[in-house]
Amino acid sequence: MKTIYSIILSGFLLVSLAGLAQGQSVDAYVGLGTAMANPANLSSDTFGDGNIYGGSRLGGLFGTVGADVLITRHFGIGAESSFRLAQGAYAGLNYRPVFYDFNGIWTPASHSHHVVPEIQAGLGGVNLNYYYPSTYCDQFVGCSTSNQYVESSHHFQAHFGVGVRLYTIGGLYIRPQVDVHWVNDFYQFGQNWVPEYGAVIGYSFGHSK
Repeated sequence: MKTIYSIILSGFLLVSLAGLAQGQSVDAYVGLGTAMANPANLSSDTFGDGNIYGGSRLGGLFGTVGADVLITRHFGIGAESSFRLAQGAYAGLNYRPVFYDFNGIWTPASHSHHVVPEIQAGLGGVNLNYYYPSTYCDQFVGCSTSNQYVESSHHFQAHFGVGVRLYTIGGLYIRPQVDVHWVNDFYQFGQNWVPEYGAVIGYSFGHSK
């Protein structure tokens, strides 16, 4: 997990420095949404105790963070990550998926500075982190729960996204967006194609009025 976040942070720093060097628009944003995939048709004796567990559906509330820079008026680069805010349940364990990608960005010509379409395409990865949930009780402090990290599963992904920046005041904007992730060998779920729906709130430093 730390490695993934280090990669994402490095990407943010690179695009920000590139934007400052070029003197063009630099953006940062956060948002909420959800990613969806059907459960895989599998069964697992996860703990070797004879109890069989099945897969689960990918869903829940996801957070999104990202940054990008428009090197020219219509073309740029960016880095983005979306992740499940709360751990989900999978085959007797808890898990948290993290999607991350590095993208080329195209903003087609628009007749309005307040409504700006945006198209992204790029490559990245998906990190599935698994945790063992446990509960400990004693007569002094009662019961407490904890999650012990077990392992991670890593997958290559290709990413495509479409959104519309709706500027409000200055460089402040809201961007509804639809993303599609193609995840290589996403056997934990029933499909390699993962749609994601959400909206972000961002700010463009250098947005022309």
